[in-house]
Amino acid sequence: MISHLSGKVLWCGDGVVVIGVNGIGFEVHMTDAAIRTLSETDAEVRIHTHLVVRDGEPVLYGFLTRSEVEMFLLLISVNRVGPVLSLHILSQIAIPELAGAILDEDEAVLTRISGIGAKSAKRLILELGDKMKKRGALFVPGLPAGGDPVRRDAESTLVALGFSQKEAVSSVDTVLRGKPATPDIASVVRAALSLLRERS
Repeated sequence: MISHLSGKVLWCGDGVVVIGVNGIGFEVHMTDAAIRTLSETDAEVRIHTHLVVRDGEPVLYGFLTRSEVEMFLLLISVNRVGPVLSLHILSQIAIPELAGAILDEDEAVLTRISGIGAKSAKRLILELGDKMKKRGALFVPGLPAGGDPVRRDAESTLVALGFSQKEAVSSVDTVLRGKPATPDIASVVRAALSLLRERS
């Protein structure tokens, strides 16, 4: 099992990134937001991965944060929700909003996702409801335990983009002091990147 890759971004395409590791290019399927983020850096990156073998063909899926991996694994555990649809879902909706919709049994939010109809929405709620209650703090800010998911994932994303843990923690802390109570991860990462570029 390939759990992570560390290397240079060689090429970004539609739904795919090629990561160069010791002379080998690994084709990794990622969300649109992750690909946009990776396309903005020339530094070595570190991404979490999950290998899926379907019909004898290995396909590598990649994620910038651990919570993305965890949500992806939950989604593919649902009947009739495979890895392609799971990645498609994560490209369209923020993880806290997705987790909140499942916890609140909000079918209206889920059916706004392309590829998710009423039956699929009910299936997600039915099969993931209990699991999400046990692990919701990983995905939804404000739930008890596990610290601040937005802070943790923003820091993880910056580290994946080649910044040190110290730089990531300092920049995210500065950004969050000027943000609303529940900012989204993408806006925090963008602001932190801007801050780090000013400091360099």
